[in-house]
Amino acid sequence: MISTINRHARVCPECGNPKVSHNKEKGEIICIDCGLVLEEKMVDFDKEWREFDSNDTSQRRSGAPMTYTQEDRGLGTQVGVKSDLSKFDRRTKQKFYRFRKWQSRVASGLEHNLREALAEIKRISSNLNLPKVVEEEAARIYTLAAQRGLVRGRSLEEVAAGAIYISCKINEIPKTLNEISDVSGIIKNEIIKNSKFVARELNLKVLPINPVNYINKFASYLELSPKTQTKAVQIIHKAQKEGMTSGKSPRGIAASSLYAACLICGEKKTQSKIAEITGVTEVTIRNSFKEMADKLKLRKEVEKGSKIFKQTKETKKKAVTA
Repeated sequence: MISTINRHARVCPECGNPKVSHNKEKGEIICIDCGLVLEEKMVDFDKEWREFDSNDTSQRRSGAPMTYTQEDRGLGTQVGVKSDLSKFDRRTKQKFYRFRKWQSRVASGLEHNLREALAEIKRISSNLNLPKVVEEEAARIYTLAAQRGLVRGRSLEEVAAGAIYISCKINEIPKTLNEISDVSGIIKNEIIKNSKFVARELNLKVLPINPVNYINKFASYLELSPKTQTKAVQIIHKAQKEGMTSGKSPRGIAASSLYAACLICGEKKTQSKIAEITGVTEVTIRNSFKEMADKLKLRKEVEKGSKIFKQTKETKKKAVTA
């Protein structure tokens, strides 16, 4: 692209002509009269054009990024998209739309399955406010499972929910089975069964979520102070060093550590309230708390916290009566 510019600072030293041309492709400024190259190898500081919308064809350099959330990825060509058909007339557009309709009708079973399953994954991810990376990983897991024939004889909704559950564990996102079950409409046992089957067949290494990741989430629902949250995290770190968290539910560890932190910091939260928020039974919280109190030597701190709570409660009563 060559443009003529008139700059007072750009005057040809040979002929004195103030009019020069700027060749952006070569990065050169050239005198129009004598052809002297005033500057070369100039850096183009204009904005970098990238395509964010598939309908935008202006200044296109490449297509949209590859993603597993699109059902037609790697399954063959598609008869045009809106951005490709925008330059044709109305009659040609109708012809291509007709071709696209017939292509969708003769699509393979795998394409139909992926189209419905990926739409379900997007719906669940949107309702759970999951990050894009979790949705992408879940779509990748389901696509691999579908390509290897692992979905045959199984409900695509159940396998999609299982893929999201696996993706949440891989990306350390603290989403419980109850949340995924409520949004997807699939019972928890089916989600666990399908997730284990897909992970085993695809050789996926799925580790339990760190209990620390649940603390902020549960503490926000329980309206706990930052001091209590910090204490709960410290208790979990101590339990991990002692090897107490191995083979146990991360949610159970988080719930019992929050209960212990509440007692130590003088915040009154019952076991039933914590069990309701965390989805863990009261028996699990009680047994895990007893084990932590004995092995981590938390008895003295709990007694001290209970005294602080009683003193605070009595102070409040006196203030009310006064």
